[in-house]
Amino acid sequence: MLDIKFVRDNAEMLQKVAQQKNIKINLKELIQLDDERKQISAQVEQLRSEKNQVSKQIPQMGEAEKSAALNKMKLVDEKQTKLEQKLKPLLEKHKEMMLQVPMYIREDVPVGADDSQNQEIEKWPEDGDLPQFDFDPKSHEQLGKDLDIIDFERAAKVGGARSYIMKGDGARLESALLKYAQDFITRRGYTLMDVPVIVNRNNLVGTGHFPGEESEIYYFERDDKYLVGTSEVSIAGYHQDEILSEKDLPKKYAGVSACFRREAGSYGKDTHGLYRVHQFYKVEQFVICKDDPALSHKYFNELLNNSKEFLQFLNLPYRVMNICTGDMGRGKHYMNDIETWMPSRNSYGETHSCSELLDFQARRLNLRYKDEDGQIHYCYTLNNTVVATPRILIPILENNQNADGSITIPEVLRPYMDNQEKINHQ
Repeated sequence: MLDIKFVRDNAEMLQKVAQQKNIKINLKELIQLDDERKQISAQVEQLRSEKNQVSKQIPQMGEAEKSAALNKMKLVDEKQTKLEQKLKPLLEKHKEMMLQVPMYIREDVPVGADDSQNQEIEKWPEDGDLPQFDFDPKSHEQLGKDLDIIDFERAAKVGGARSYIMKGDGARLESALLKYAQDFITRRGYTLMDVPVIVNRNNLVGTGHFPGEESEIYYFERDDKYLVGTSEVSIAGYHQDEILSEKDLPKKYAGVSACFRREAGSYGKDTHGLYRVHQFYKVEQFVICKDDPALSHKYFNELLNNSKEFLQFLNLPYRVMNICTGDMGRGKHYMNDIETWMPSRNSYGETHSCSELLDFQARRLNLRYKDEDGQIHYCYTLNNTVVATPRILIPILENNQNADGSITIPEVLRPYMDNQEKINHQ
């Protein structure tokens, strides 16, 4: 959410951004609505002030004067009630429209309609070399079946389509990966948090997932609760309605949680394998800092570099993409994705998403800080993936497969698997 004054002062720019982000909103209508809201609110406040003034005078009035004043106040009450009844739907519509206003974009964000117009900005290895095989490589699905470490068929009996079960060394590999990610990010000064995955609606509104992503989120109607698709939602809500001290910033957290997505918008897309599933696990980086754009981008680069180095330690080839307007979402100021090489797809697949949101989330969550002069400011927030599994298992399994059908375990993960070097058929 943006400040209404900023919206009024920058309506033309924001209307253009909305168009570039494929968001339908009429900012002229919003400003007209705001004018009407302010006008009626002022009238209501004037009537309240008049009532307060008269109520102070009544004790000093004579009986006749008091009776006349009370009759007049009844008319004022009626007028105030009518204005408040008129104001209520205006306030609801105003809030609804304000939640639709997009965050403005950084100057180097590419303009494009969809992910086909994202721009590659770097690769690792820098020469672009990819793993070469002197045998016919298998997909992670085939590897999982042959090694008996992933079971899709029986998982479908339990949970339906897009379900999976990690077994034996597959489950151990996933567990090792998550534990390594937690140790990796903790060593970099991030506080680990095991967070709730069942949350209130205001957390999804506060992080900008609502309105817009309702079809992707699992909802418990009886309890009026939601399942998160990322621990970003839970961490962002951790300090909502608080005023932090500038000396305590930045706050650097790493959320660990199961995550859930309905994948309602991906019907018929990536229906096989581990790429697009309903339940997964993530270790998510989250930073809260003061409202300094240069400082915010410094932390953006830190978050991005953490994930790049994580992939390098796993020896997984990747590329970094500058995300275009049509693919970046309402609240994003700047966004990079990391895509990791997946041989069975003969392409890179998204494994990390790094986002800079400035004060977009903080205004929705009422997350503020007090500077050394006692002034109150809204915080800036940023987030990025450390690891999301099982999707990251696709490149790990496929890039480390051997001619005999075994999988070489990445060296950094071996201490978490009793120094086991390979996964062989049991």
